[in-house]
This record gives sequence, C-alpha cells and structure tokens, in this order.
Amino acid sequence: MTNTINSALHYGYTEPIRDALWGHIYLTPEQEALTRTPAFMRLHRIAQLGPAGFCYPGATHTRAAHSIGVYHLTKRLLVNLVERGAETWLTPSGVQSMLCAALLHDLGHFPYAHSLKELLLTEHEALGAKIIISEPVRSLIGKTGADPELTAAILDTKLPAYQNRELLFYRSLLSGSLDPDKLDYLNRDARYCGVPYGAQDVDYIISIMYPHPERGIEIDSRGIPSVESVLFSKYLMYRSVYWHHSVRSATSMIKKALCAGLQDKLICSEDLYNLDDNGLFSLLSMRNHPSFTLGEAVRQGHFYALAWEMPFEECPHNKIENDVYERSLYETELAHELSKKTGQTIDPKQIIVDVPERASFETNLFVRDENKVFSESSSFFKSGMVCAFVKTLRVLRVFVDRDLKTRLPAAVFGK
Repeated sequence: MTNTINSALHYGYTEPIRDALWGHIYLTPEQEALTRTPAFMRLHRIAQLGPAGFCYPGATHTRAAHSIGVYHLTKRLLVNLVERGAETWLTPSGVQSMLCAALLHDLGHFPYAHSLKELLLTEHEALGAKIIISEPVRSLIGKTGADPELTAAILDTKLPAYQNRELLFYRSLLSGSLDPDKLDYLNRDARYCGVPYGAQDVDYIISIMYPHPERGIEIDSRGIPSVESVLFSKYLMYRSVYWHHSVRSATSMIKKALCAGLQDKLICSEDLYNLDDNGLFSLLSMRNHPSFTLGEAVRQGHFYALAWEMPFEECPHNKIENDVYERSLYETELAHELSKKTGQTIDPKQIIVDVPERASFETNLFVRDENKVFSESSSFFKSGMVCAFVKTLRVLRVFVDRDLKTRLPAAVFGK
C-alpha cells in the first residue's frame, strides 16, 4: 500500500506551472486538464482580493493562482504525513481525491472576493461540489485516479461522512490552524500587497506536522511559535488588508446593490452563480435598479466615504449583525434621522452600514508532547486573546456618498 501511495504522490507529475510564490509546481497531465476546464478558467477572472487592488495595486493575483498554490502545499503536506505513518489509513484514490479537492476548492467561489458572502445564497463549497460531480469535471477527476464523490465530500462538509475516517482526515487537513489554504493565501496576499505581515516559514511548518487518524494534524511544542505566527499574521492581514476601510466600503456597496436587487426580485440567486468579476459588474449594469449604480461606482473606484465607526459591541442594534436586510432597515432609519437633523432629504441609498462577519482563529490543533489542545498549551494564545482579536476587528462603520459627506457638517455624523 505504501509504495502505491508513494507512486500516487511522486510519479507522473510532468506538467510544470511557474508560480511567483512557490516556484515550479508540477501536475500530472490529468490534473493539468482540470485547470483548462471552463469552471477553472473562470477562476483566472476572479481577483483573489477583489477591491483590495485599489488600495494595494499589486494585488492582482487570482483565485486560479491561489488554487494551484493550495494544491502544491497540500501535496507537500501529504508527502510528509505519509512518511510519518498516515499511509495506514489512506488510499491511493483518496490521496488523488484530496489533491483534486485542493486544486478545485474554490471552483464555486463567488466573484469579487467576499462581497456576496452574507447574502442568502448557496454556499460556495456546495456550488463547487456540484460542479465536481457534474460533467465534464467529473470524468476528468476520474482520470486522475481520484473519486469525484469523495472529492466533492472533502470540500462540502455538509455532505454526509458516514464515519469515513479517510474523508474526515482530509477535511481536517483542508480546514484548520495550519491548513494549506491559509498558508497559501497569507503568504500570497502579503507578497502581492507588498506588506510583511503574512509571510510564514512554510518549510518548517510542514516539517513539524504529524498525522493522527482521528485528530487530523498534530504538532509538538516546537511548532507553537509557528501557529502563533499564523494567528497573529491573520489578525494583521485582516486589520490592514482584508478589512481596510476602503475595501469594506467597496464590498458593502456591492452587497447593498445585490441585496436590493434580490429583495425587489430584479435578480435571483441563480443569476449570481458562476459569474466572474466582470460578469458581476455587467449584470448590475444591464438591469435597471436605482441601487445598481453602486456597481459602476465601485468599478470606477468611487467608493463611499467613511462617516463614523465604533466597536460593534457598542452598537445597540443587535439584529443587524448577521442580517443584511435588517441592516437595510437601519440605513433607512439613519437616513430619516439625518434628514431631520439637517433639513435635507437624504436617500437611504446614500448610506451604508457595514458590519464585518466574525473572523475565525482556529486553535484546535493538538500539541502532542504537552497532551493538550493548542488553546490550553504553553502558547500565550489563550481563548481570551483570540476573543480580543475578534472584538478588535469587528468595527461597525457607516459609509456615505462622498457628495453627501461634503454637503453636511461633520457634526451630524456621530453615534
């Protein structure tokens, strides 16, 4: 079995891709064929960081480049884990399925970064799984030696696992404190944005990982600083890049436009699936709705200005936390209040309330020589520290049309 798994990981990788971050990445001809499908080619037309490119002009990298990077790190990780005993519960077909899942993990991703994340849409993992088990991707996955059904189930964790130990192991690899997805996007985003915060010592991180049939990945205490580095880097990238106020403004403008279109039934959820970045803007430009002008404003880089902000925990309107439609009602209330204060008629479309979702900081790794989970280990990242990170990042912001902000005195903008 070991030799067969080693063959699956070491032989037939003849197709090179030159990556700016990781150098040469090799795929098998069958894996390379997957990157030429229409579903994967769409990822070349989706910027990894969406509007962040306006703040960091170097951030032009795509979901496709990121997906290939995740594949590369997954393969390196599997080689290490197999050498350390994981071959006793892995199969060659499962290994190939995991590699395909890594390569195709963003196949169902929405355009323009996370602008669509809070809308009532099918989750992108489920959309990707549906593409994977449909033609032509299904047959191409089969040609790699992988199982399309297993590949889909690795991505979409809502699909039943039926206590499949191998499937659960692969799911834990693809989502965790030190998963290949995170290790690629932190390094890649930092490189292309020109900031130092995300860089990680990936070679060392992979070297301190050990397989466990139930827990997935384990580390020993030598790896604690590496996990701390990843957690702190993620915090800094959220604070300086992902949730930069201009990025949040552009994201919330797109979200407001789509929310209005869905509410008024001018568009339906199916219209938003399988779009690329340009397709999203084209959809907004071809439909007649007052809020859809926000799409063209974003495309032209005309973002709403920041009027005021506060820690979310100080906001008295709890309903707006996870409900973009409640947020729309709150925007109407604010427009009414500002109209009364100023004697001017203010359109709710000129005001946007933005509440970032809760950032996740996974600390469930098991530290084998301390016999504790990471959050209870000798690391200073206790649960209280992680909660403080989340609170610091959750800032409620109110953005307004720039002309409106210029017209009104600064004193009217406040809590």
